Amino acid sequence: MAQNTYKSNTFKSNQGKQAKAKKKLSLNLKIPFLKDRRFQLSLGFFLLLASVFIFLSCFSYLFTGKADQSVVEAFFDKGESVKSLGQEAANWMKLLGALTAHKLIFSWFGIGAFLIPPFLFILGYKIVWGKELMKISRALVTTLFFLVWISLLMGSMIRSDDSVSEWSFYSGGMGYELSLFFDGLLGYGTILFLAFTLLVYVIFFFNITEVLSLKKAAVGPVEKDNSMPETKSTATEPESEEEAEEDMEEESEEALENWVVTVKDEEEADSEPEKEESAPTINLSTTPAQNTPKPQVEEKTDELELEIAPVNTPQPKSQDKEPAFEVEIKEASEKLVEKAGHYDPTLDLPKFQFPNVDLLNEYSTGKIQVTKDELQQNKDKIVETLTNFKIGIASIKATIGPTVTLYEIVPEAGVKISKIKNLEDDIALSLSALGIRIIAPIPGKGTIGIEVPNKNKEMVSMRSVISTDKFMNSDMALPIALGKTITNEIFVTDLAKMPHLLMAGATGQGKSVGLNVILTSLLYKKHPSQLKFVLVDPKKVELTLFNKIERHYLAKLPDNEEPIITDTKKVIYTLNSLCIEMDQRYDLLKDAACRNIKEYNKKFVDRKLNPEKGHRFLPYIVLVIDELADLMMTAGKEVETPIARLAQLARAIGIHLVVATQRPSVNVITGIIKANFPARLSFRVTSKVDSRTILDAGGADQLIGQGDMLLSMGSDIIRLQCAFVDTPEVDEICEFIGSQRGYDSAYLLPEFVGEDEGGGRADVDLSERDALFDEAARLIVAHQQGSTSLIQRKLKLGYNRAGRLIDQLEAAGIVGPFEGSKAREVLIPDEYSLEQLLNNLGNN
Repeated sequence: MAQNTYKSNTFKSNQGKQAKAKKKLSLNLKIPFLKDRRFQLSLGFFLLLASVFIFLSCFSYLFTGKADQSVVEAFFDKGESVKSLGQEAANWMKLLGALTAHKLIFSWFGIGAFLIPPFLFILGYKIVWGKELMKISRALVTTLFFLVWISLLMGSMIRSDDSVSEWSFYSGGMGYELSLFFDGLLGYGTILFLAFTLLVYVIFFFNITEVLSLKKAAVGPVEKDNSMPETKSTATEPESEEEAEEDMEEESEEALENWVVTVKDEEEADSEPEKEESAPTINLSTTPAQNTPKPQVEEKTDELELEIAPVNTPQPKSQDKEPAFEVEIKEASEKLVEKAGHYDPTLDLPKFQFPNVDLLNEYSTGKIQVTKDELQQNKDKIVETLTNFKIGIASIKATIGPTVTLYEIVPEAGVKISKIKNLEDDIALSLSALGIRIIAPIPGKGTIGIEVPNKNKEMVSMRSVISTDKFMNSDMALPIALGKTITNEIFVTDLAKMPHLLMAGATGQGKSVGLNVILTSLLYKKHPSQLKFVLVDPKKVELTLFNKIERHYLAKLPDNEEPIITDTKKVIYTLNSLCIEMDQRYDLLKDAACRNIKEYNKKFVDRKLNPEKGHRFLPYIVLVIDELADLMMTAGKEVETPIARLAQLARAIGIHLVVATQRPSVNVITGIIKANFPARLSFRVTSKVDSRTILDAGGADQLIGQGDMLLSMGSDIIRLQCAFVDTPEVDEICEFIGSQRGYDSAYLLPEFVGEDEGGGRADVDLSERDALFDEAARLIVAHQQGSTSLIQRKLKLGYNRAGRLIDQLEAAGIVGPFEGSKAREVLIPDEYSLEQLLNNLGNN
């Protein structure tokens, strides 16, 4: 069963941080109310206001201190009531300000008390907004140091004798007492002591050792030992390094730590090379080849040497990589992540279980069923046919696949490739085989390929493809396992990078099975919160099995009863609704300053986007159209235009298209559609014209059917044997998913109302307004978005009632008329104008 790697990757990325903060969290849990954000905000704003109050009180004391001296002494000495003293205080902050300033300046710290308000402001700002104007520990040390230092300095300068002068309040009571003590101890040496302590503070505060080491590094290089990562300057002594490490450990335990240095070892990130099942390669040559690997099995015949060797050679793993350093700044979002964790969309359905591989059947043994006699006979016939036309062969090699065997030949010097290419029908005649395909030359190799169907074909089961490590451990956005290549390797690709897929194939050649393979692959890897399907089935019978997963994976219009769209008119509405969804998602990406859905969702998971501003986690949406030809015949441009828009623009915001047709003619696959589908997949078609229409190359008409297909991605064309998944298997998978708890309904797409359903003001009687009319009007004006889906979501209404409300709002002149795919214009600019309009409607 496929693993849900989404949660595990998020957990691993935070495991280091959680380990470092373990001791801090355990202390916080003892006092739960300290973690309450409401208490933190209250404390933070109190500190901010206290800093302003103390500053104004102290500043006013410089001018009003003498006038308030009698009031303060009366309060402390005589114990007079506040009521009798409140009007007499001249301080700007009245009696409380006078008392606070008197204690801080006169009794304690002198003018050094002016350092207290900045420290309280820095601390409050950190608590409220989560950002540090200055590191709290440094601010605290600076404040405490200069409170004592300035008091002693002012006391030594102002005190001329043992009496108290009128300017003695500049030193405060503490400064006066300290100056008496140091005068008796050091005399004039007190000035030297003050200079020494200031120098020591500067050395520690500005970290003079780092400045000196940087100067040394600028003068000349310093040899380093790369065996261990260094986090300190190379000029530091070993003892100081140990002390620095102890300081870093102590700082990591502080509650307001601002910097985190994480070391990521790139060697651990290197993954082991994947071990895949590779096809045996059989070299058939008329002469021994030079500079070739030593054969594992050799059989000598009259004319050839038979060599069997593995195709894939694992690359050596790179070693001795230096660890990389990454410095992360803890912002407010990271504080929220530490408190609540990363946003996990899978918690919407926390008990959801992915389907097990046991629901799939095994149809083959996995053993290649091509005998050596068959290889020898085909080799002889190919050589004989080419010899008859005077074409010499230097060597020939066979690679066995599940359906076809690839014979790679190296012609002798002077042979034109076109001569071999023109012998396609002659080789097919000599081999008595259907579906001979010649690749001249094979891209990336100096050989010519001849694909010959096997007499005994091997069926590739979906189970054999899904259960491989290559698919299970894939980190692709939308991984799909299509089947096996002609070298017997599992082929897994990413639909998100295609980014759209155009499929074609005649009736009965495996096209519907291919669609089921794509859908099944995604069901085994993606959680319902991460992926939604929009299924269009004009034939009404091919995709009905997926009705059971409506509340998990399907998306539909709000007024659709059936999740599988079969009616042509509903198809048009759905395609236009997806265009609206695309535009809305691009607006979200614009506001979030992101370029694609991956960056946007990462920001949302890291809690850097505010859901209250309309941001939400965006699931991938895969639109599957089973038969395009029928839609083009009945709707034409109405279908072609939105498909072309989605194909051109929808890749970045996570909407991808899978469009299939059994008639790949130019009037079905038009130039606009074809230009925007770089990935094309073709099963067997009936003519070379159809092959060139879908692939821009021949070959699809030479396929042998039953899942044999060609995949074109850019300039390369790959031959694959499509995996087989039967209808009962798909039914069991959908039954397993549908039996689990899902969402309340399918994923609702934005509303789209056709021109014939636009309605008008004349049909609405405002005297019979809905009970929620006023609330809906205020909602629309507040958001400035005239949308039925907005009313549905916010007021929790059904589509029909929300539609009636939007018609009434239009009749009342609050929103504008219907404008197709665009949202309705809101005609009322503010809530004041709205209230006037509602009052007028109420009076009428």
